[in-house]
Amino acid sequence: MAAALHQAPVEDIVVTGSRIRRDPLQNDSPVVLIDQASLARTGLSSVADVLQRLPSASGGLNSKVNNSGNLGNPPDGGGVGAGSAEIDLRYLSSKRTLVLVDGLRYVPGTSGSGIPATVDLNTIPGNMIDRVEVLQSGASSLYGSDAIAGVVNIITVAQQEGLRASAQFGTFRQGDGHTQDYSASYGIKRPGTNFVFGASYVKQEAVRSGDRGISLFPNPGQTACTDPIGGCSSAAVNGRFLGSFGNLTIANPPNNNPTLANLRPFTASDRFNFAPFNYILTPSERYGGWFSFRQEVRDSVNLRVKAAYNRRNSQNQAAFLPLFIGPDAGNGAGSLFDTLSIDATNPYNPFGYTLSAGKPGEAPANYSFIARRLVEAGQRTFNQQVDTMTGSATLDGSFGVGERRWYWDANAAFGVNNAHQSFTGNVNAARVAQAIGPVALCTGACVPLNLFGGNGSVTPAQLAFIAFTERDKSEQKLYDFTANLNGDLFDLPAGPVGFAVGYEHRIQIASFDPDPIVAAGLGADIPSKPAAGRYNSDEFYGELRVPLLKDTPFFNSLELNGSVRHADYSISGGSTTYTGAAIWKPVADLLLRGSYATGFRAPSLGELFGDRSRFDLPANDPCTSAAGGLFQSNATVRANCIADGVPAAGSYAEDQGGQLPVLTRGNRNLRPEKSRSLLFGGVYSPAWTRSAGASFSVEANYYDIRVTDAIAAVDANVKLNNCALSGDAASCAQIVRTANGFINEIDATLDNLDAIRTSGFDATINYRSPVSSLGTFGLSVNATRLLKYRLSASNGAVVIDREGTERGSPDQAFPKWKGNATIDWAYGPIAASFTGRYIDAVTELDANGDPNELKSRFYGDAQIILSPAFLDQRAALTIGVNNVFNTDPPACFSCSLNNFDPTTYDVPGQFGYLRLSYKM
Repeated sequence: MAAALHQAPVEDIVVTGSRIRRDPLQNDSPVVLIDQASLARTGLSSVADVLQRLPSASGGLNSKVNNSGNLGNPPDGGGVGAGSAEIDLRYLSSKRTLVLVDGLRYVPGTSGSGIPATVDLNTIPGNMIDRVEVLQSGASSLYGSDAIAGVVNIITVAQQEGLRASAQFGTFRQGDGHTQDYSASYGIKRPGTNFVFGASYVKQEAVRSGDRGISLFPNPGQTACTDPIGGCSSAAVNGRFLGSFGNLTIANPPNNNPTLANLRPFTASDRFNFAPFNYILTPSERYGGWFSFRQEVRDSVNLRVKAAYNRRNSQNQAAFLPLFIGPDAGNGAGSLFDTLSIDATNPYNPFGYTLSAGKPGEAPANYSFIARRLVEAGQRTFNQQVDTMTGSATLDGSFGVGERRWYWDANAAFGVNNAHQSFTGNVNAARVAQAIGPVALCTGACVPLNLFGGNGSVTPAQLAFIAFTERDKSEQKLYDFTANLNGDLFDLPAGPVGFAVGYEHRIQIASFDPDPIVAAGLGADIPSKPAAGRYNSDEFYGELRVPLLKDTPFFNSLELNGSVRHADYSISGGSTTYTGAAIWKPVADLLLRGSYATGFRAPSLGELFGDRSRFDLPANDPCTSAAGGLFQSNATVRANCIADGVPAAGSYAEDQGGQLPVLTRGNRNLRPEKSRSLLFGGVYSPAWTRSAGASFSVEANYYDIRVTDAIAAVDANVKLNNCALSGDAASCAQIVRTANGFINEIDATLDNLDAIRTSGFDATINYRSPVSSLGTFGLSVNATRLLKYRLSASNGAVVIDREGTERGSPDQAFPKWKGNATIDWAYGPIAASFTGRYIDAVTELDANGDPNELKSRFYGDAQIILSPAFLDQRAALTIGVNNVFNTDPPACFSCSLNNFDPTTYDVPGQFGYLRLSYKM
């Protein structure tokens, strides 16, 4: 799928990883090139899906992630990111991988649910991409913040002659997940002028969790909610009523006049199986247009103008709204639902007395919570409409300095990402309060609400009064101005000394505005507050290349390189980073290199300014008296839990395996993250293969990255265990419990808490045979061995070695081995390829805390291309199948949704596609 950037010699150019013009074979950093042919060979319609298959990549958001309404907003201030797609290198999170377009910054994405720190790759039209250069090492001294794990530089089409068009249709063998992908571009080349413009349209239909066996229940292998493993929701379709009166539900729904005699005990069989109501593959529609223009203004001066527009319509879906009301409901964030009482005069109250939440001025609390799955309102559906507009203008040229040539460019880039999200299926707490309060106050449009009559008892009139469509919006803007100068200063015996210097001024602005009803704390789903912020930075860099030796024994060449960058941020202050590197060629065919680099990442606007929201963390409470809890079996835990507010009688007995409310929040006092990177490697590319008409290269690199002051929140599980097991006062203070012991919220304010250390090897083999009577053959192999991934989290309270494990929610596997290999063959009008993708086994902890192995997986993708000679090979028919062996992902107990890790494994099922393409 990908080839290292080590092929036949070419003229000096600027390659990702350096600002100095050089022969790419002499690059001191490992760069992987993915060209248009490699992109097309995957049959995928999103460049993010292609990049996430790189062995050095570790997933990130993609169209298999369906978290809206299921998990809430993650604790980084970035929102759910529904419908977005990201790239994460080295398992260091996508916010530590810098994405550039044509070497320039690109506006971060939004999805109407927060302020992300990352670029949404789904906002870049696919046929606009000429190639992708992936720098697999830190480069903050050249590119600034975020380039800790590496840099993904998307190079767009700059010149083209004539028409190029393609149409592709694909579908899963099960008959779902249909994908349509249409694109066209046209280019004009004249002396001194290049103009290319294009458009694309992609439509991806859904794959539903109810249509795959792996995701029919909350846990792998589960066949009923009564299975001992649990996991089904207590927000049942017929309700769960918990209080001093017992643990009850309605006996014969629907009941429009429920009485105490109609109630019966609530059992596990009454719990709701939410699993089959989700998406495995989320539906989306993307369309957009772009152009690229270059005009030679005069000799050695060019004007380049580029612009693009992209619209994304996407959807996430979750099961029907779980409505929790009462003092133990656990909505958190000061939700009105946690304080509602159900009046005795409500005509559907079967108890004959007011169920009091114990607010000031009311009777003491006499019930725990009422939970009801509002199936009458339909599934929760989140629709995103995201518009992205970007543009850049560049003046570049060269001028003579004595006998030398210096090159310069000045750039201005802007980007706007505007997102609107609508959410159907929410209800207004103020109206619910009126509808369950004193009937004498339920006047005008108010209709008394029946929470006790079971499925079908909430009438259209009742629903019309309490329901509303939530409308959220978010926006990010980027203004980036850069100037660069590079060339040769003077000659040494081994060659010219090269340099590059530059300046960047960047302004970034972001805002998130939830629906006013939600901002007021009156929504029944994920709470959120408005957030907004901006910063600007001024940055200077310099780079130097010094050749020391050339054409001497054992030193075909020896070169030193260095770079330094100082960035001054208006919020987080200044930071200086540097890189030192050496390139040694003992002989012409062997290149050895090593580098040491420091890096940094400034806190994102979401991390700085994000206000309170909720993340529903799948976690266990050690203070429960239910099975799996420690309250009854451990005297120390019992004493600590009682001190933290759990009733001494052991009446708090909520089942394990559910979700706990974690309240996330940004922090304006965050400091920049810092990093240190080591890289050692080599490339062997023998000349004898090129003289024979073939090409062959082998590359291997060792990397070691350390991140300090990493921004995170103290893990909620750490707080729960520290409080229960050791009575840690600081941890207990951040866990808010109700009078009955239920967890109302766990604080998760961001801070500079973590340290990460990761190391491993990358290996690449590329071979291309000479032309023969049998055609040409090619082989490309890419593999990564993860040696170490150690997370020192929560201020050192926990140290975790991740290599060879599955983290679970938020999902991420850390396989020790990942690899791709592609073999291709071309003969006249026929071409064929087969790609194998290997993911090593990982181990997770299952629902009982026992190790469970997710076995290794091997995926196979095959493709055949027919280019008829009578059409001068201008037209081509491509037939392909991804996952030809019908390999299912390994079942995962700790994963957040659908029982597999969507950042690592494919959607279950074979995917076949047909593509017709044409070029003039």
